Amino acid sequence: MNDRNSVLVLRRRASALAMGLLLIVGAQAHAASPAPNSGTLTVKSAYGFGETVTRIEQAIEANQMGLVAKASASAGAAGRGVKIAGNVVLMVFRNDYAVRMLAASVPAGIEAPLRIYVTEDADGKASATYRTPSAVFAPYGNAKLDEMAGELDPIFGKIVGVVLAR
Repeated sequence: MNDRNSVLVLRRRASALAMGLLLIVGAQAHAASPAPNSGTLTVKSAYGFGETVTRIEQAIEANQMGLVAKASASAGAAGRGVKIAGNVVLMVFRNDYAVRMLAASVPAGIEAPLRIYVTEDADGKASATYRTPSAVFAPYGNAKLDEMAGELDPIFGKIVGVVLAR
C-alpha cells in the first residue's frame, strides 16, 4: 500500500471513530420529533443557550473553519419585543473546502455552508443539531465529495462536541 492509500485509510478510520463516538453520544441526544433527514444528529448541551452558542462559535474558529453567517429568529423577534425560545443557525464552511466541493460538483454548491442549529430547551439548557457532512453530500454519488465530507465529519463532531462536558 502506498503512502497516499495509507493516509486515506487512516482518515477513514478516524472518521469512523468520530462517527462512532457521536453515535455513543446519541444516547445523550434528544429529539422532540424524528429528524426528517438521514445523518441528522442532535446533541443535548450541558450549557445554557448563550454559552452553547459561544462555545460552538469558539470551536468553529479553533477547528479552522469559518462562521460564514448566523441567523436567529429569536434575536429578530426580540428586536420586535417578542420573546421566543432561543434559536440560531450557524452556517459553517471554509474556502478551500468550497473550492474542492465546486471542482467536484457545481450542483453540490447549494449544500454550503453547512449548518448547525442551536435551540434553547425548556429546561434552560440547549441542543445542537446538524447533519453530518457525509450525509449532506452522499446523494451526489461523487467520490471526491465523499472524501471531502469524510474529512469534515470529525471536524463537525469536534465543533459540536464542545457542548457536552463541563
